[in-house]
Amino acid sequence: MTTPLNKALLLTLSAAAAATALTATALPAQAAGGPRPQTPALSWHPCAKPGGPATQECADLPVPLDYDDPDGPQITVAVSRVRSDRPQARRGTLVVIPGGPGGSGVQRLTQKGAALQQQLAGAYDLVAFDPRGVGGSTTATCGLAPDDRYLTSLRSWPGPDGDVTENLARSRRTAEACARNGGPVLRSFTTLNQVRDMDRLREVLGERKLSAWGVSYGTYVGAVYAQTYPGRTDRWVLDSSGDPDPKRVARGWLANMGQGADDRFPDFAAWAAHPDRDKDGLRLAQRPEEVEPLLLSLFASLDRAPRPSTTPGVPLTGNGLRQALQNTLYSDSAFPGFARLVAALRDPAHTPALPPELARPLRDEDAAQLVAVLCNDVTWPAGSAADYRRAVDEDRARHPLTAGMPVNVSPCSFWKDAPEHKPVKITGHGPSGILMIQSRRDPSTPHSKSLKMRQALGDRAVLVTVEQGGHGVYLGNGNACGDRTVTRFLTTGRRPAQDTSCAN
Repeated sequence: MTTPLNKALLLTLSAAAAATALTATALPAQAAGGPRPQTPALSWHPCAKPGGPATQECADLPVPLDYDDPDGPQITVAVSRVRSDRPQARRGTLVVIPGGPGGSGVQRLTQKGAALQQQLAGAYDLVAFDPRGVGGSTTATCGLAPDDRYLTSLRSWPGPDGDVTENLARSRRTAEACARNGGPVLRSFTTLNQVRDMDRLREVLGERKLSAWGVSYGTYVGAVYAQTYPGRTDRWVLDSSGDPDPKRVARGWLANMGQGADDRFPDFAAWAAHPDRDKDGLRLAQRPEEVEPLLLSLFASLDRAPRPSTTPGVPLTGNGLRQALQNTLYSDSAFPGFARLVAALRDPAHTPALPPELARPLRDEDAAQLVAVLCNDVTWPAGSAADYRRAVDEDRARHPLTAGMPVNVSPCSFWKDAPEHKPVKITGHGPSGILMIQSRRDPSTPHSKSLKMRQALGDRAVLVTVEQGGHGVYLGNGNACGDRTVTRFLTTGRRPAQDTSCAN
């Protein structure tokens, strides 16, 4: 659980006593406030980008490689801020927590900073950081071959008819390469360390408490922070949450994507069959119920005979089109581009242009970080080939659009290092200052699974359901009621009195 186009894999989150919450999660002493090295000072420099806030600044934050050895080797985390332009209205600091794993907080602040400034009217300094392994922070590599770094490889899409032979070989190969080349830095890429780095940033900024807006995987990061440091949270927004089940974590997020695609696809089908599409040549069918059979037929055709694309050496496969559909379902704004691709594929003489996220492999550093967080957080079962074939076959039958990918084997099943700490169990212990917001039809974090986060948080949270589709609600999918509710909470502290909804 980002931008969905290049980071969608994989997908955050107080009057009970902080000591009680920390004891319940069985965290090591350092996470609970053990000895720390001297607090560093940040050296800020301008780093404004086109389209972003003109006053954006950046710096490097030193953090321990291992928080159990705080005086040991240090690495750096890239941080960024946009200071309040109305100091008299400023009430604190808001952390923008990106999705992913693999999302860049610095980039997200660039993208959303101006909108946040307008919405929040100077109430906060806005800050963000690149998690370990991402962007300007210390990175690691696995030494993966380019073919193993395409999005359709990192996502474990089965072969034609559900074959998992190549998935098993690639997953083992990836895990072995990461064990051989990643070293201690790669092993430090965990959600818990991202949370600790976030608290180190709080300390360096001189803030007693933080407010936060986390999206997708960032909701889990936010929830773990609120569980670990309940006394240090102020106003907390969790936007598009997954199931925080500590026994599964990312394995559960992936498995839930089949249901998410099923929940969301009718929105695209209705759009693609609407008569309004005729004028642009994008009407794919006369009736919505005809759109899914059309796509399933195209998937199967490309499985049998991939089409050469405008990217030399990279054909469009059935799995490539499946991945393009999954990316499309994140936002209505992506519907036209996907419909244009499908319409072009119906012309046998046409050479399709691949969506940019499918046309080239991820950087080795990005692929390593994405895989490492998923595998370092929790132990994954090491099933047999027959286990995976059976799981894929069953999931393909239930969710044809995702073809068994969500339950297929991953490198985590062959990961060499056991997690250093157990995943944090999210509970209702802590201040009641959390606002959850969720699309009714979310392709990545299904609404039915977000209720698991809502249940875990208990009286700490209120849930606002937006009656539309898409992933990432606030300042993302154009629902005025949802935007207004989040802005009011962040600026005034007022939440709905109980779980509620916003009409589309």
